Amino acid sequence: LSGGARNGVKTSVLRCRLFVCCCHDVFDRPVALLCGHSFCRDCVEQYWSVSDSRQCPMCRQISANTPSLNLALGNVCQAFLHHKRHLEELCKVHQKKRTLVCCVDEQLVCEICGQSEEHRNHTYRPVQEVVEEHKYRVSINMYWCFKCESFQYDAADLENRIKAGFKDIHQLLDDEEKAMFNELKLEKKEKLESLKIKNEMISEEIQMLTNTIKDLEKELNSGDIRIIQVSSFMWATLITMFGRKSDDLSVTVSQSIIQTLVNTKNAAFLSVFHFSNFHLTLSVDPTSVWNPNKSEVINEQSNNNIERFADCPCVLGYVGYSTGKHTWDVDVEENTSWMVGVAVESVQRKGTNGLPSGIWCIGHDGEVLSVTDPLESRVPLHGFAKPTVVRVNLDLSAGRLSFSDLLGETVYHTFTHNFTEKVFPFFYTKCHFPLTILPKSFNKEI
Repeated sequence: LSGGARNGVKTSVLRCRLFVCCCHDVFDRPVALLCGHSFCRDCVEQYWSVSDSRQCPMCRQISANTPSLNLALGNVCQAFLHHKRHLEELCKVHQKKRTLVCCVDEQLVCEICGQSEEHRNHTYRPVQEVVEEHKYRVSINMYWCFKCESFQYDAADLENRIKAGFKDIHQLLDDEEKAMFNELKLEKKEKLESLKIKNEMISEEIQMLTNTIKDLEKELNSGDIRIIQVSSFMWATLITMFGRKSDDLSVTVSQSIIQTLVNTKNAAFLSVFHFSNFHLTLSVDPTSVWNPNKSEVINEQSNNNIERFADCPCVLGYVGYSTGKHTWDVDVEENTSWMVGVAVESVQRKGTNGLPSGIWCIGHDGEVLSVTDPLESRVPLHGFAKPTVVRVNLDLSAGRLSFSDLLGETVYHTFTHNFTEKVFPFFYTKCHFPLTILPKSFNKEI
């Protein structure tokens, strides 16, 4: 062999001796383990971080201490790399440093080779750029190799730990199941006792409600004169029932009775249950409302009712209308600060400083008569004396709302509006004198 060939063979043999089994490269800062094997410091530390144990990658012997540098092997590797780089960097043809990589032939070439006929019209990349790209790919592959190797040796230990973990979980679940069954038995016993007591109470209340309903039905069937005479007693009975009961059954039964009474008395019956402001006082009937102007302790639960007016001293009628013609008369003679009219079902009940939106009404503030609707501010009505009775005429079919005197001879104002939702009679007062809805019989007498 020629001298160059012999040097190539020697370099190849030496190169194999100086390669690391982990990274397949020449030793870089080599360290010697207790077993005698040597590895790159970075390679063995990376292997230990993945495998979670300080064992030799070749013989699996544990190394307890931090390995020391193998200075002799490191010097030999540095000398080899210096010589190797010198040989590899030179072009065999022109003995010039190879600084380019031919992208077509994937060969290292010098600048003279790049201009030769063999590589004409080829593209080139710098050697360093290609080296960095290859290093990145190798590092990724090496990481996954270490990972797979670690999984292989840890599989048995992982299997044992999983079995032990599931055994503990099964025991925990068994104990939890027994404890839950005991709690359920105790809870079942307590609830059955509670249900028994509630059933007895409900049976007693149902019997009381049944008797009350029978008594009220007898009064309702006893004629109009009798109904008027005992109306206060009937309403006092219903209010007592509502004050004592809060369950759905009593509310449903009582509301049915109220609806019957509404149909036989005033069309715009006031609601004592949901809609009135907490500052107002309602009569027992209830057909009258007034504002005592007293500072009272507010019942939070009552004030938080979503249907109750929080700030405005007003109240809605019990019955709402969506079709037809309806008329009711309100006695306002003694009251000095009042409004009467209609309000839509969606009228704002909370967070208003003044009159809520969604109201059409006529009113008197002690000085002048005026009307108000949602789109305009209050408009004074000049030339009218303070009325003693206001008749409200609501014609939903024609989209008309008018206010007049009791006989209908003087029409104070007429609104025209197409009401698209249910409307309720509306009453507002800041005066301690009452607003009173006159019964239909009174209207006929007039």
